[in-house]
This record gives sequence, C-alpha cells and structure tokens, in this order.
Amino acid sequence: KKLFLGCIALLLATIVNAQEVERTITEIRFTNLKSSKASFLKSNLLSQEGHAVSDSLLTIDLQRLSNLGSINRADYRLDTIDSDVVVTFDVEEVRTLLPVLNLGAVEGNTFAEIGFTDINWGGKGHQVSASYQNNDSRHGGKFFFLNPRIKNGNWGVSGSLSSWASREPLFFSDQTVIYNYDNDGIGLSVIRHLDYSRNILFGVTYFVETYDKFGEAEASFDGPIFLQQAKWLSKLIYSQNKVNSYFFYLNGTKFHSNFQSVYNTFDNTLFLSFQFQLSNYVRVGKKANIANQIRIGLASNSDSPFAPFVADSHINIRGIGNRIDRGTAQIIINSEYRQTVLHKKKWAIQVTAFSDMGTWRNPGGELKDLLNPDQFRLFVGGGVRFIYHRIYGAILRIDYGIDQFNPSQRGLVIGLGQFF
Repeated sequence: KKLFLGCIALLLATIVNAQEVERTITEIRFTNLKSSKASFLKSNLLSQEGHAVSDSLLTIDLQRLSNLGSINRADYRLDTIDSDVVVTFDVEEVRTLLPVLNLGAVEGNTFAEIGFTDINWGGKGHQVSASYQNNDSRHGGKFFFLNPRIKNGNWGVSGSLSSWASREPLFFSDQTVIYNYDNDGIGLSVIRHLDYSRNILFGVTYFVETYDKFGEAEASFDGPIFLQQAKWLSKLIYSQNKVNSYFFYLNGTKFHSNFQSVYNTFDNTLFLSFQFQLSNYVRVGKKANIANQIRIGLASNSDSPFAPFVADSHINIRGIGNRIDRGTAQIIINSEYRQTVLHKKKWAIQVTAFSDMGTWRNPGGELKDLLNPDQFRLFVGGGVRFIYHRIYGAILRIDYGIDQFNPSQRGLVIGLGQFF
C-alpha cells in the first residue's frame, strides 16, 4: 500500500513539475517577406523573444499583423525543443504603393486629383504620398511624409507641403461672390504613442491664404477685391483606433478629437476650433459591413465669410458640390451599408447605399441655427466598390448622391478607398 501511494505521489509531482516548465520564446521569424522589415513587424507584437509563450497573445498578434495594411493575412506555428520555442509567423503581404485618384462632377464644379501613396515605405511602416490637384482648372498639389515610430519607439514625426487652389463662393449678406482661393502651407508634427491604439499629436503649420475676386465682379459687390493673409496654425489631436481588419471588412470603433488655434499675422487675431469624430464599423455576417460616422465641430463665432467648416462632396456630403456652404459649427452624420456581391481570390465587388446628413451654424449666428431646417442637408444615394486584394486600399469608389429636399441638386463622386 505504501509503495502504491508513493508511486501516485511521484506521478503527481512529475505532472506538476511538467506543468511548471515554462516554454520560452527564443526566436521570432517571418516567412514570405518581400518588402516589410522583420524588425518593424516585431515592434507590433505583444509576444517577444525571451518571454513565455502565450496562445492568447499570439492570437492578438495575428490580428495586429492583419491590421497593418501591408499584411493581408497571417498565421503562426511553434517549433519546440525542450522548453525553447521558435515562433514562425507565416504572412501574406500585399503591395502598398498605389495611385491616388479622386474625381468629382456636379453642376458648376469639377475636381480631379492624381498621384501616389505608400503606407509601408521602405518596409518600415512609413507613409509617403504626393499628388496633383485640378479644381475648376486651377492647379495645386500636396506632399506628405510620416514616420509613425522613430526606431520603432513611442515617438513619431510627420511633415507636409501643400498648395490648394480652388474657385469658391463666399457669402456676404444676400450676395454670393466667387473668389479664386489659394492656400499654400508647410507643416510639421510630433506624435507620442500612449499605447498600441492611442496617441497624441502636436503640430504647427505656417500657411498663406489668398482671395482674389473671379471674373468681372462689379465693384459694388461686397468683399475685398484681393486679400492675402499669413497665418500660424497649431493643433493638438488625441486619437484612439480599435478597428480590426478582415481583408476589406472592418469591425470596431475609432475616434479622434482635434483642437486648433489659428493666429492671423495680418490683424493679430486668434481663431479657435474643436472637432470630434467617432466612427463605428460592424461586420454583418460574412459579406456585409455597416459603417456610421459622426463629426461635431465648434469654432470661434466671428461674423466672417471665411468660416472654417464647409459643405463639400469630397469631405462630408456626397453630391453637394464644392464648398457650397460655410459655418462656425457643424454636425455631420454619415451612414453606409456595404454588401459584397462578388468575392474572388484577387477581386471583389461591393454595392453600397448611403446617407450623408449635415447642418451648420451661420457665421455670427447662434447654436440654434443647427436645428434650422433651412440649414439641414440630406443626400441619399448608392454606389459601387471595385476591390483588388493584392494592393492595400485598392478600392475604386463610385457614388451618386441626391438631395432629398431639392432633387435637382445631385452629383457624382469618384475616388480611391472607402469614403470613411
């Protein structure tokens, strides 16, 4: 009996000791890499060399890799020798260099933008983009660079050059005056990552705005004939992104808040604005997405035709036209249903139905203007998405929106990537 009990005790001790042997990650490898650097991918993982193996952390790591955009899908396998483990991530990369293409046409306005963008420049997660813009035969362009994590640390930096040129209506009393508008600027921002999904950005931009009356506007028209002002913009942005990607399907929530101050060197005035944006994505079954977004903005309420918030087909309301209205406060709600009708190995096609709603406070007005039916705009429409899996963001978007209160107001908007 004593011998039997002793054997049982020895067996139990052996089992306990085996369970207590901790498996340690001695090496992390990646297969099938073509452009991404292994060091960059490792910086996005919770699992680290020298730490214990955790199936739950490895599952999170797979999703983090898929969320990068440069990785289409990922899987892992473990090679174990005694207590040493080699973790190998098998990844499928996609190309991240793609063209920028945006086209739009409504009555009285045409818009085109062409260029390129890459979200994985140098294989290190750097972002580079450059494009040329033509707005009503006026020429502009922009360049942007972002290193989100310097040496894979918690600090990042970005820089931009931009030259925007357009033909815009400004509203003076009962008159609408058309101006040639130019905005040329250079900006620099610093980013601090609080954790994997949250960061704070501080940026400064120096820009010069020019307004020049277009055409044969009569001298009796309100507004200056020519106005040029140099300004300094400072911004503080807090962002949180908890959206997971499953190929081109999204699930989760992200938001950011943006506080800006603009100092006008021409008259030494200071202008303040705050904007909050919340986006939510719900995956429905295996072939559909519901996307909703709300944007709320509030700014200094000066009675000026140069108010900051605009109604624009390419920014917030599809079909409304080019900067057809301005305000010092805004509420924008975008909703979209995306249904996949074809999904092949490389290609997919989605059809969409959308609703874009917006309201503004007139410059110098009151917050109750946001509830004024005359300020409220509702555009409803549909579109199609042509998706190519092997390139990140290779989604050709074609949308057509119609004003529900004035059906004669409608427009076509074409672009790359989802609207939001």
